[in-house]
Amino acid sequence: MKLAINGGKTVRKKPFPGYRVIGKEEKKAVCRVIDSGILSRYLGCWHDDFYGGPEVRMLEKEWAEYFGIRHAISVNSCTSGLYCAVGAVGTEPGEEIIVSPYTMSASATAALIYNAIPVFADIEEDYYCLEPESVESKITSRTRGIIIVDIFGQPFNRDKIKAIARKHGLYVIEDAAQAPGAKFANRHAGTLGDIGVFSLNYHKHIHTGEGGIVVTDNDDLAERVRLIRNHAESVVAAKKEKNLVNMLGFNYRMTELEAAVGRCQIRKLRGLLDARLENCCYIEEHLKGIPAITPPAIRKNCVHSFYVHPFKFNSEIAGISRESYINAVKAELPETEFRENHGPLLSCGYVKPLYLQPLYQKQIAFGSKGYPFKAPFYKGKTDYRKGLCPVTERMHYKELFSHEFMLPSMSKSDIDDVISAFYKVWENRHEIKNG
Repeated sequence: MKLAINGGKTVRKKPFPGYRVIGKEEKKAVCRVIDSGILSRYLGCWHDDFYGGPEVRMLEKEWAEYFGIRHAISVNSCTSGLYCAVGAVGTEPGEEIIVSPYTMSASATAALIYNAIPVFADIEEDYYCLEPESVESKITSRTRGIIIVDIFGQPFNRDKIKAIARKHGLYVIEDAAQAPGAKFANRHAGTLGDIGVFSLNYHKHIHTGEGGIVVTDNDDLAERVRLIRNHAESVVAAKKEKNLVNMLGFNYRMTELEAAVGRCQIRKLRGLLDARLENCCYIEEHLKGIPAITPPAIRKNCVHSFYVHPFKFNSEIAGISRESYINAVKAELPETEFRENHGPLLSCGYVKPLYLQPLYQKQIAFGSKGYPFKAPFYKGKTDYRKGLCPVTERMHYKELFSHEFMLPSMSKSDIDDVISAFYKVWENRHEIKNG
């Protein structure tokens, strides 16, 4: 059977169904807010409305109850939440924060916002989260904390990372953007560190279009996040706030409309996650006949939430490169509704290792003089050379591929077409020109 990449007929032409989680419940909730006339109730001064309106407060209450955490603070994005968290822990200019090189850029740039320096540790071979020994090797007298990422929905190694943090007196900020509903030892991802941050961006498990939630059991950190979220500098005097470190605030506030949608969405999380897990199991079971493909490992005593479904590809077994194989599979498949112009939701690697971005290679962030990397208050030495994180680079450039065909919107029939494409290419891989 001639491969589509060589001019043959594709396995499927009809677009895959889009991941649509907004329904009548959200429409009703939004209408309720519109009818109330209160689209936002925040005031940037010391007043009861400093903490937002009724929908925002109810979302925060319900989120905290669902995830078993003392405080939940809504923000307008996960990025904003990370910025709040880094400020809340008292980060000083010239300090260092250990970060992942294999994640969305904001997980590292959050340090830069407070003129701290991102220090990249390597990732785990099988789980892709920060590798504990690599983390500990990066700790210096300047280290303030660790931004750990539950990448792809895999919870980080809580026991080892928290032991390292306690040993060295560091904060653990958990980026759980991709892991709502994931668990480590029956405790929710996002609640495993000192502060956790969730994303409610439109392509996450549940969403409000844009938005995020910060969670913590620490009363002081929670209040500092609330202050940074909403013009802290304007209220510290009236509030009689004594600790003014990083009390330069922003407008990171969520609207009542988004909060109302979020309240509906959280009730759907369990069912949506179960559907993802079922689809992932189905795909893994049916791809066992391709020896060059290895399914993802799941950490012991953990529940994975599969933001994407990662696999490893062995080019030596296949006799062709990962890129050649994956590009041929993509040629057999259509786009997904609502994600038009993205191509089939299948890709090699994830993101280019962050330290190879121009920001780090040129060390230009604020102004033209290299701040904060080359600022006189930084007494360390940056290291952003290629080869810095060998496991990350090997995964990205040689082995890892991921897909989103496990979305709950996909039926078994839809997934069968994906599986057929993988086997069609595997069985006819001799047709492929190795690139």
